[in-house]
Amino acid sequence: MADLFRTSNPALNDKAFQTAGAGVGLGEAMTLNGTVNKTGFLLLCVVGTAAWTWNLYLHSSDPSLALGLALIGMIGGLIMALVTTFKKTWAPVTAPIYALLEGLVLGGFSAMLESRYHGIAIQAVSLTFGTMFVLLLAYRSGLIKVTEKFRLGVIAATGGIMVFYLIAFGLSFFGVHFNKVLGGGPIGIAFSLFVVVIAALNLVLDFDFIETGVRLGAPKYMEWYAAFGLMVTLIWLYLEILRLLSKMRDRS
Repeated sequence: MADLFRTSNPALNDKAFQTAGAGVGLGEAMTLNGTVNKTGFLLLCVVGTAAWTWNLYLHSSDPSLALGLALIGMIGGLIMALVTTFKKTWAPVTAPIYALLEGLVLGGFSAMLESRYHGIAIQAVSLTFGTMFVLLLAYRSGLIKVTEKFRLGVIAATGGIMVFYLIAFGLSFFGVHFNKVLGGGPIGIAFSLFVVVIAALNLVLDFDFIETGVRLGAPKYMEWYAAFGLMVTLIWLYLEILRLLSKMRDRS
């Protein structure tokens, strides 16, 4: 049974429903419509604070302001993500807070890149949601099936990417930089494209996780938790697409 719930998203993994299982049957059950509605609400939260941060930067043209808000959003978002992951019953409160904080990050970074590469933000948004809807259709039609090999492959690739990012971040304090991989050259663009593909495939695992939770009648609060997990993947995908587009703009 645990294998059904595996996903490389740290929020949506097998332990999520195992710990939630105690609440099944004690109240309303998780539904697909409820999860979609809550995902939409979290998207509104992200867009709201992102638009606010965006306008602040464009009117002040002060990078330190955007970076400061982005830093607050990153730290606060990480804390809320950890709290939500370990206290799933708190998701109805912590998930919206997480979304609001992450909006600060997305708005700050997007505005700074938009000032350098005109139109890059709307391109990244369009590609992110376009990718999500295409993959959702492919999943619902059965074109993409979440087999054990598929699941393990995505998990392994995602884990490898995260480990590499952590190593690169740590070594950067000692003057060691992976410029060929993280830079705007052909290797850097190829790496970013690979990361975007893996981030997108995580959406398929998230869809499967949500569908399984609905089928098994998970507790109602898991709608918020599932929506939160999907937002984690969408935000990662958007940032990676933004990074890829900026590299491609530098090459053109």
